[in-house]
Amino acid sequence: MNYKFDEDLLINELKSYVDKTYNQHYATDKFQATDIIIDSGHGTGFCLGNVIKYAKRYGNKGTPADARKDILKILHYSLIQLHIHDQANKVANKGEPSSVVSNRRSINDAKPEHWDAAAKAALRAQ
Repeated sequence: MNYKFDEDLLINELKSYVDKTYNQHYATDKFQATDIIIDSGHGTGFCLGNVIKYAKRYGNKGTPADARKDILKILHYSLIQLHIHDQANKVANKGEPSSVVSNRRSINDAKPEHWDAAAKAALRAQ
């Protein structure tokens, strides 16, 4: 495929960006704060709120490189929301209904010490 807007390169860059977020401080605990937010029923508001936050901030803070990183954040939160949508609607990657089961841990798997660690990680991320 000959992509007119370098989508193949940009998708690869987005994947690399997402991969790096799993190695950052807020992803070192067994449960990420995002897992707890989603399992508490607030995932859509959290994701779409962050999309709005970074879209509104785009170009208004820092350097052009910072603005570009804001776009990557928008795309990442959009992907997480797509996952939430698909899980809620049992949608497979190709848009067909299926019984997709996520390998993401449930809040029901968490113990109090996991909640504490996730809450501390969320505070550090702010």
